[in-house]
Amino acid sequence: MNDTKIHDVVMIGAGPAALSAAIYTTREDIETVLFERGVVGGLAAITDWVDNYPGFPKGVAGLELAEDLRLQAERFGAQIELGEVTKIQGEVKGIVDEGTFKKLETTSGGMFARAVLIATGSDYKKIGVPGEQEYYARGVHYCATCDGAFYRGKRLVVVGGGNSAVQEAMFLTRFASHIDMLVRGDHFRASEILQHELADKHKGKITVHFNTTTDEIVGKDNRVVKVVGTDKVRNEKVEFPTDGVFVFVGHKPNTEFLQGTEIELDQAGFIKTNNRLETKMPGVFAAGDVRSGATMQIASAAGEGATAALRLREYLEGRKS
Repeated sequence: MNDTKIHDVVMIGAGPAALSAAIYTTREDIETVLFERGVVGGLAAITDWVDNYPGFPKGVAGLELAEDLRLQAERFGAQIELGEVTKIQGEVKGIVDEGTFKKLETTSGGMFARAVLIATGSDYKKIGVPGEQEYYARGVHYCATCDGAFYRGKRLVVVGGGNSAVQEAMFLTRFASHIDMLVRGDHFRASEILQHELADKHKGKITVHFNTTTDEIVGKDNRVVKVVGTDKVRNEKVEFPTDGVFVFVGHKPNTEFLQGTEIELDQAGFIKTNNRLETKMPGVFAAGDVRSGATMQIASAAGEGATAALRLREYLEGRKS
């Protein structure tokens, strides 16, 4: 893209928050470009099944929901570019006589925007133990939908005790012969509904090990063969033979490109906003999982996207007046 091109709105990310926002902005003839470095639809697109998004009484496949959001945004004129925004600079003057703009550096060149929505979402958090990086995609995984089918009839270890860990472990029972679940604490953090479903439908196929840490992922001949942990109650090492490890211990925000800017981040790296979803940089808004205080739900991300679109419109109207 050319350095002199000025967009009404640039949205960084193309997950549920940005796609929902784009539906609103483009319907009001606000020219909108979305930049996505990964998969359109974000983590929703690689979620096997979404059971709690309003309007789908029987649930919906994550990939299908993401695709429908994309098609709806594009129907109204949203432009989706595959690429990465590497830097954002606020209040650049002298482009045209209209005033100040936000300058963005991307993998396809520079661009300018009258307003920006940051909706880069989050990524899977790593546990940081020996073997995790070495065997990534060769026995260590973070997406059951993406990689579960490789383990038909195999033993697996799932690390984590929250909603995602329980949901993904249950999904993996479609393929695995047995799953050992390693939960660091003495109880699940997952919802009661998911815990009951795990106990009722998957008894015998999933063994839960509470108070158990994951200390090392061990491989041999270029493949994972076992996980070494610690039983914190007995204070002794334990081993779990396995063909693969799936890690579900939360998310980290995709905000590396904001380091050194005036946009304020919380201690975990999520973007701080006011109740109007405005960041510290004028004309730059944030919505969805990347925002401090987000609930990490697809429905709330879509709702924040719609709210952000209305705030963007107000901001742009204020510029004109």
